[in-house]
Amino acid sequence: MTQPAYETLLAEERSAWRRTALLVAGVFAAILISAGFTGLLDLPRLAEGLPAIGILLTEMFPPDFTEWQSWLKPVVDTLAMSIAGTALAVTLSLPLAFLAASNTTPGPVTYRITRGVLNLLRSIPELIMGIIFVAAVGFGALPGVLALGLHSVGMVGKFFSEAIEHVDPKPVEAAVAAGASKFQVIQHAVLPQVLPQFSDVTIYRWEYNFRASTVMGMVGAGGIGFELMASLRILRYEEVSAILIVVLLMVTIVDSTGAALRKNLK
Repeated sequence: MTQPAYETLLAEERSAWRRTALLVAGVFAAILISAGFTGLLDLPRLAEGLPAIGILLTEMFPPDFTEWQSWLKPVVDTLAMSIAGTALAVTLSLPLAFLAASNTTPGPVTYRITRGVLNLLRSIPELIMGIIFVAAVGFGALPGVLALGLHSVGMVGKFFSEAIEHVDPKPVEAAVAAGASKFQVIQHAVLPQVLPQFSDVTIYRWEYNFRASTVMGMVGAGGIGFELMASLRILRYEEVSAILIVVLLMVTIVDSTGAALRKNLK
């Protein structure tokens, strides 16, 4: 390597390091500014709150499982809500994903409209959707399913479309060269490549939806979250801690089940 070429390489490397250092410094500065703006660095205020947290924790123990039998149905409702919501999300996301993927969409207008729909659904928190659907269809698990399902479409559809965009183009080109229709190309050249990613995304979303479904109960959408909110309102903190333990056990079971499903689907 000649001397000028060597110096050019060193200059490019130094420039890359400077850009990286500036980026890291910028991110670190943004973190510090955000922490200061939100009061995270207000140590005296945090110290003043510690005794109150300690008092609350002492009131939560020992956990009171006296009403555990009345929590069985809400737990089942929460589990069913997460499964049904995830199934609804996957059902709606599949066609939207192919319309939102640049390599399978019918055209740029369809691509932009579908992407906009996914962005809209993703931008509305499931809690807000829960409140809207409770007002629309009443209390119970149904508004929770609708809220979880529609909000999840925004994320699941995005991940599905990105998986479709990253498929190996060679099988697609071979199918097109063989005279396959658009549907046949998707069926035989695209789907076999993306099904493993689709399965992973679906399972991860189910795990997330189970945790989110506990929050749905707090706005009247049924499930164990409704029982948790009821105990909080009447200041029965021993019962609150017992319900939280039940939720923790269920989340652990759901996460373990999801891990087992992912392992078996590989």
